[in-house]
Amino acid sequence: MPIEVGAQAPDFELPDQFMNPVKLSDFRGEKNVVLVFFSAAFSSICEGEMCSVRDELADLDTSEAQVLTVSTDTPFVLRQWADQQGYKFSLLSDFWPHGKVSRIYDVFDEQFGVPTRGTFVIDKTGTVRWRVLNAIPDIRDAGEYRTALAAL
Repeated sequence: MPIEVGAQAPDFELPDQFMNPVKLSDFRGEKNVVLVFFSAAFSSICEGEMCSVRDELADLDTSEAQVLTVSTDTPFVLRQWADQQGYKFSLLSDFWPHGKVSRIYDVFDEQFGVPTRGTFVIDKTGTVRWRVLNAIPDIRDAGEYRTALAAL
């Protein structure tokens, strides 16, 4: 069952594209978090979505909000993709154990072995305040993330 609005966001720790550990709970009391699951680096839909995050939400990665993206790609693939596309936000690798965090958030597609397009806005207390769950081929609107954050 997907994580519901109003629930505490499950904590996790994953390596980013630089192999640095990133722990969700490190942002509690400090920043709101936009947690964006995506299927695969270098795929056309994911690239379009992450470029939208890069272009439309760059100012969110400030003292008030942190963008964290998650896929089952390796950190090395994520680093190459971030360098190629100029992504400055954290790209987290849920590679091993494969899809563990995606499964916890109930956005893992067992048939394809990748996360679906789930997004969670988590407030400074660690509570999920907004979410959208899309199937793999369904594009999300990054502008909705800004609206959800403005409501906090």
